[in-house]
Amino acid sequence: MTAISCNAQNNINRATVASLDVERYMGRWYEIARYDHSFERNMEYCKAQYTLMPDGKILVENSGVDSRNGKFRIADGKAKLGDHPGQLRVSFFLFFYSDYNILAIDNNYEWALIGSKSPKYLWILSRTQKLPDVVLNEILTTAQERGYDTSKLIMVTQ
Repeated sequence: MTAISCNAQNNINRATVASLDVERYMGRWYEIARYDHSFERNMEYCKAQYTLMPDGKILVENSGVDSRNGKFRIADGKAKLGDHPGQLRVSFFLFFYSDYNILAIDNNYEWALIGSKSPKYLWILSRTQKLPDVVLNEILTTAQERGYDTSKLIMVTQ
């Protein structure tokens, strides 16, 4: 059996990166693209801030602007390391945690491709508000090679 596996049912490769420097991952990330889902529907100018605490837990602050009414919204959460390198467990409600799988990341931690155990979630994050087209196309190719339908991605206004 190889280190990278595919879910035969969905043909999506959800394997996380082989290693992750959690401290380098901390900081601000801009949402470049995402699959549509209820908790971010109609949101623009989305970003996430990750802060590593002394006890090893991670504070998560997601924010954005609701395009329907222009209101700024913040969702505070928490995260902890998962069972595999490149996996976090994230919670925005009590003790209910969801998988946050870092599927690919730039060597300099300038962009990341994020998935979940569900095929319904996919994000492209960047340290900058815009990625060069050549880089974005490489990330999209990586997502397609893993079995994701990139035509479902919503490009987020930044």
